[in-house]
Amino acid sequence: MSSPTAAGSAASSAVGAALPAPAYPLRKVVLDNGLRVLLAPDQTAPVVAVAVHYDVGFRSEPEGRTGFAHLFEHLMFQGSENVGKAEHPKYVQAAGGIFNGSTHPDHTDYFELLPSGALERALFLEADRMRAPKITRENLDNQIAVVQEEIRVNVLNRPYGGFPWIALPPVAFDTFPNAHNGYGDFSELEAASLDDAADFFDTFYAPGNAILTIVGEFDPEQALDLVQRYFGTIPARPVPPRRSFAEPVRAEERREVLTDRLAPRPALAVGYRVPDPDSDLPGLLAAELLADVLTNGDASRLERRLVQKDRLVTAVSTYVGTFGDPFGQRDPLLLTLDARHAGDSTADAVLAAVDEELDRIAGDGLEPGELERVRAQAGAGILREADDALGRALKIATFELHHGRPELLNELPGLLAEITGDAVAAAAGALRGQGRAVLELRAGAA
Repeated sequence: MSSPTAAGSAASSAVGAALPAPAYPLRKVVLDNGLRVLLAPDQTAPVVAVAVHYDVGFRSEPEGRTGFAHLFEHLMFQGSENVGKAEHPKYVQAAGGIFNGSTHPDHTDYFELLPSGALERALFLEADRMRAPKITRENLDNQIAVVQEEIRVNVLNRPYGGFPWIALPPVAFDTFPNAHNGYGDFSELEAASLDDAADFFDTFYAPGNAILTIVGEFDPEQALDLVQRYFGTIPARPVPPRRSFAEPVRAEERREVLTDRLAPRPALAVGYRVPDPDSDLPGLLAAELLADVLTNGDASRLERRLVQKDRLVTAVSTYVGTFGDPFGQRDPLLLTLDARHAGDSTADAVLAAVDEELDRIAGDGLEPGELERVRAQAGAGILREADDALGRALKIATFELHHGRPELLNELPGLLAEITGDAVAAAAGALRGQGRAVLELRAGAA
């Protein structure tokens, strides 16, 4: 799991120009067992990226099994029907490739980037663990221990560990799927049984609940023959209905405080609800551009106000989505503000300054050139993320999985160019008109 980051750095293109999206070729095929296959050939480099996305993340975990989606991601690397324990990495690395997997609120992904001649190897490996991963008590126990150590390193024994992606959702949301800790509780991880793991696999790792994506240098017809050979014989299983995690937008502010014994200085996180990307994509894009107006680069509003002028914080960022990817997650989503305090500044002083800037945007609109700057930054960021085969594979898969339209990758720069200054001002007003979630972190290291 990666930490959230702010939006991308400034683009070098002409300010305000609508960046053209490359016309990435894209073909979609559905196998008889329900597996969706996305093919995007690209002959510019002799590499191929293979990704498999499953429609399950930590918001799908049952109560009493927090962290199970992430635990299962680890378990999927422990061998399968025809691949021994720890052999998956060896096969990929022996071919000169790289691999990984990650767990998100609403999906889990696995991927390889290899020389194009090794495509068949990657397909065999992914199909083998989709068919029959090695779910044994030994594998489950050792991966529970691995995940627990990961939590110790990344959360419990690190300053600001899990802040704010773990600590803010319980303040912002009321339901278990949205509010619980996706990394997991130690006692609940230890209580996981083989039956739990088998049920989780049977429910969520069916071919019809997955997307296979291939991007890079390959022949589409030959690739489809390989896909059919390795994936087509995996039996179909029932697919769980797509769940809604919707919650009402809160009218009243909710505020909580936590103490971090390792943190050298206090911090502040604020969560605001943003529009559903499925029902109001323009509204979500306006919120994305608002986040860039607030904190993307030295010219951004809160960087100038909070860091340079008032010196209330040493760092500030805003991003949409749990890990800063608004299109890799379903409603409800947060626009999160994350700030580290400077000196003796207070949370109330920071909040007051943020409110003033949001009110100024909502009432007075954007400054000359401001919209053009952030649109160019956002468009450049989209193109940069999709420039290589692996980045493109991961992006088009999430667009297909969450929105049913992988071609959105090609369309986004143009859609961003249609967002007006009035829409960004309205997004600022919408943040001020709702009950935000405020989490104060008090430093215990002092």
